[in-house]
Amino acid sequence: MGKTTGFLEYEREVAVEVKPLERISSWCEFTVPLDENKLRDQGARCMDCGTPFCHVGRMLSGMASGCPVHNLVPEWNDLVYRGSWKEALKRLHKTNNFPEFTGRVCPAPCEGACTVGKHGSPVTIKSIERAIVDKGFAEGWIQPAIPATRTGKKVAVIGSGPAGMACAAQLNQAGHLVTVYERADRVGGLLMYGIPNMKLDKGIVQRRVDLLAAEGITFITGTEIGKDIPAAELKRDFDAVVLCGGSTKARDLNVQGREFNGIYQAMEFLTRNTRSLLDSNLDDGKYLSAKGKNVVVIGGGDTGTDCVATAIRHGCRSVTQLEIMPQPPLTRQPSNPWPEYPKVLKTDYGQIEAISIQGEDPRRYVTSTKCFVGNADGQVTEVHTVDIEWTKTDSGRLIPIEIPGSEKIIAADMVLLALGFTGPEEGMIAEFGLEQDERSNIKAEEGKYKTNVHGVFAAGDMRRGQSLVVWAIDEGRQAAREVDLFLMGETQLP
Repeated sequence: MGKTTGFLEYEREVAVEVKPLERISSWCEFTVPLDENKLRDQGARCMDCGTPFCHVGRMLSGMASGCPVHNLVPEWNDLVYRGSWKEALKRLHKTNNFPEFTGRVCPAPCEGACTVGKHGSPVTIKSIERAIVDKGFAEGWIQPAIPATRTGKKVAVIGSGPAGMACAAQLNQAGHLVTVYERADRVGGLLMYGIPNMKLDKGIVQRRVDLLAAEGITFITGTEIGKDIPAAELKRDFDAVVLCGGSTKARDLNVQGREFNGIYQAMEFLTRNTRSLLDSNLDDGKYLSAKGKNVVVIGGGDTGTDCVATAIRHGCRSVTQLEIMPQPPLTRQPSNPWPEYPKVLKTDYGQIEAISIQGEDPRRYVTSTKCFVGNADGQVTEVHTVDIEWTKTDSGRLIPIEIPGSEKIIAADMVLLALGFTGPEEGMIAEFGLEQDERSNIKAEEGKYKTNVHGVFAAGDMRRGQSLVVWAIDEGRQAAREVDLFLMGETQLP
């Protein structure tokens, strides 16, 4: 490293955010990147640790440790410190097709495994990653890379989320003719409609889509395989097919009163909001408005946070977020050692905004929903809850036990279910005749990505289950390598 004592000389510093009460009137991104001098100092904090764990990318205790796409973090940190930004961009793109996405929405397992962070604050890897690629676009260094030759082989990629786009990008660079099918009206999948604009500006997604199209990839939207085009036709017309349709079956909450109006799945709420925002700046009214409503979000993950922040921007009367799990500790516990992902309390942007408006954290932990209550018009009006306690059974399994007398009633005009996803939708899987694993995901061996049907591959959440954007990119890249090998008998893809 160019500055071997940097981690001793400089404190961790992250990008500044626009103040909550200012940013909630806008759907724009609200982080203000560090200037280049400060980023240089942050790059200098990357120590000469001998065996870096930041780019390992493996599962420890059920969570990612290190970068799943194996970013060459120490190399590009050093290059930023030296001012060699263009070389840093080359290193970054070696392993990550879309650092402008991960630099914004990834939870940064790389930082959780940073050696500096073992006894202090980790390097601001995520901020540096975003800065490198944003500078690359600003300087015009990122231009279409059109393959010099074509193989004549045709590949269909189903789904245009991070897995599908990464797979298509790699196969296109190998010289194959790639067509990406997307059932929505815009390309991007989760990146376009599952993540709000203030967290990932859709112009940034479209910029990368346009770049991929300029490189030779064909995108077809508004087309669902199995309905608009039969699977048999696709297998006939293409030399290989890669399924990257995601894990899109939302988990429901089947309690009394679920049938009342005003109870929605989080993805419907977020998708309709973004589509209306892009189509008309919300002027068409084709979204689920939280304005003036008491909103209850059930689910404590990233999607729940996005719902909180979106409801606030609508001008909701109040927002409450229910989480069945206990509040995480403030610091790492002995049962969660480095380099595991740190399971500590995180107050994300949505909660910060709610605190600024309401004066308190919207989250209520160890809370279970008992039922919904509505009025004579069929509209939800209340959520009835009970506090729970997690107790170990004789077999060691944790189960929730209700605490008598802890029942509460929360006023609710809108309820958003952000409970995660149970697996991929069945239609296309049945259409192709694919085998599924015990979790209903497409059965395809990791590292091979081949399904039981010749010439059909699967990658991303459709294969591994609900996961991170960075895992989807990794799977798309690896599946592309296996498809290239299948088509050509050899491959030069990483």
